[in-house]
Amino acid sequence: MPFSKPLPSPTDLWRPFWDGARAHKLVLQRCRECRAYRFTPQILCRECYSEDYDWEQVSGRGTVWSWSTIYRPQSPAFSEDVPYIEAIVELEEGPKMLTNVVGVSPDRIYVGQPVEVHFEDATDEISLPKFRPMSRS
Repeated sequence: MPFSKPLPSPTDLWRPFWDGARAHKLVLQRCRECRAYRFTPQILCRECYSEDYDWEQVSGRGTVWSWSTIYRPQSPAFSEDVPYIEAIVELEEGPKMLTNVVGVSPDRIYVGQPVEVHFEDATDEISLPKFRPMSRS
């Protein structure tokens, strides 16, 4: 079944992020000067204003920093998904990402919950990074 929800249109600045996601790798910009990671991609480092950066794969692990359960989607394309969880995940490397948390019911999610990245292959070109609770081993 074809993916029927809106998808990102990667710009040149975002392309390495989406290329990484397609390979099921979470990659972020990292400043060459102060070594700070950043998300969302930016031309200048928020810490030292350097224009020099690399793209690096990160762990894909983090914790739920904040979350909200969506019962009334902003677009009809998401109406079959309700309720779903939108969250801000603080990555181990520091940046915070706005994302979805999947694989947990809204009454079982909590601030500080350990999560890991999970990729949803929407098309051959776009994989969406989402997070799910870390499995207990």
